Amino acid sequence: MNKALSGTAQFHHMKEGTAEDWGIIAGEAKQFAADLPRRIRAHLLLLDGDFGGFAIDRLTHCLQTATLAHKDGKDEEYVVCALLHDIGDTLGPTNHADVAATILEPYISEENHWMIKHHAIFQGYYFFEYLGLDKQLRDQYRDHPCYERTLEFIEKYDAPAFDPDAETYPLSFFDPMLERIFAKPKRSLYMNNDSNPFE
Repeated sequence: MNKALSGTAQFHHMKEGTAEDWGIIAGEAKQFAADLPRRIRAHLLLLDGDFGGFAIDRLTHCLQTATLAHKDGKDEEYVVCALLHDIGDTLGPTNHADVAATILEPYISEENHWMIKHHAIFQGYYFFEYLGLDKQLRDQYRDHPCYERTLEFIEKYDAPAFDPDAETYPLSFFDPMLERIFAKPKRSLYMNNDSNPFE
């Protein structure tokens, strides 16, 4: 049997864990969290060359959406949401909006989270009827406080971002924004007012 490496937790079952073990794990979690922007960027790049029948690939669509939002004066958090709104296409083709919303949730406002989580329903207005679905599905949220915000996201930034000739900022333009938005979570199951293992 191999000896446990020094600097690693010693338990084999969680019920055996000690404060020292979890201190080691928390330290590793902090280092791992610091590299999150790089991992997100790498996953976003999986959309490069994936056209899915569209006129531009999915990465270009995300970049165009973020470019439109930035040029329209939206703040960095919103622009990062626009950049990552379809990052779930690779692992969640049947629920891509949920994937993106889950990744973003700890780092963004509740309003932006709701917008990203529901954007697939709102964009369905343009094509659901061709799939035998109800294009008015978004109407169920008409009285929700984030309805207009999500509608604007779709109409001004997401829906127009399929143009091969449109101005599209490179991913490197958005890298500093990714670093800043993912530098520190706003909320997490693993945080409270007295403890933040990510700091």
